[in-house]
Amino acid sequence: MRRARVAYAGAVHEAVEADKGLRLNDGRLVTEQEVVWLPPVEPKTVFALGLNYADHAAELSFKAPEEPLVFLKGPNTFIGHHGQTRRPAAVTYMHYECELAVVIGKTGRNIQRDRAYDYVAGYTIANDYAIRDYLENYYRPNLRVKNRDTCTPIGPWFVDKGDVPDPMNLALRTYVNGNLTQEGSTKDMVFDIPYLIEYLSSFMTLNEGDLILTGTPKGSVDTKVGDEVITEIEGLGRLVNTIVGDEAFGISEAAQAASNQAT
Repeated sequence: MRRARVAYAGAVHEAVEADKGLRLNDGRLVTEQEVVWLPPVEPKTVFALGLNYADHAAELSFKAPEEPLVFLKGPNTFIGHHGQTRRPAAVTYMHYECELAVVIGKTGRNIQRDRAYDYVAGYTIANDYAIRDYLENYYRPNLRVKNRDTCTPIGPWFVDKGDVPDPMNLALRTYVNGNLTQEGSTKDMVFDIPYLIEYLSSFMTLNEGDLILTGTPKGSVDTKVGDEVITEIEGLGRLVNTIVGDEAFGISEAAQAASNQAT
């Protein structure tokens, strides 16, 4: 089953996919265009993987890591399907990252890899934008690279794990303005989902609602204001996002220049 969270008529609703749109939890049928799409889950702790595809690491002239490169993300980074992501005016390189997001379904600690999927509730799509101008070290991306407001669209659907027979063999694709720019498969992860769950839970508790963003394959390219970016994962749907400039957020050129000087 594909489930969503949307805003409609002044309220937030759980919804499921229907033949002609969405069925809200109160029974009403609405079209996809009538609602505001929200992240399909409310993220708690969010773990994100760097360089978890060997081809992406090679694309950046790095070797694949010997241990997972993990950083954390704050809640204000996340927006929903058809959302807008801000590209600061002074930025010269901002690229998408199509990623499989694993949603943890129950609390666990010291989880063995052969039981890892018992702790998974399901999956969604994440597009984890990175601003390379602010990158100091690919192995430890700093906050300005990966934790900016609106930089991580997720959705549109939360898909139950039972509807994804093999999450380690899903095609990933990204389209910019209708052109295919990135293509890969989850089978090419350096560290697979069971390994990541075992690794993370070996030193901290995983809780219901935590997310693991599992990295992106090669093919990330710069995006510009006005671009429509669609990240697609087999069986999970297509996540649509638009790049907008500072003016869409009411930020003047003078304010942006002052912000750049301060940081």
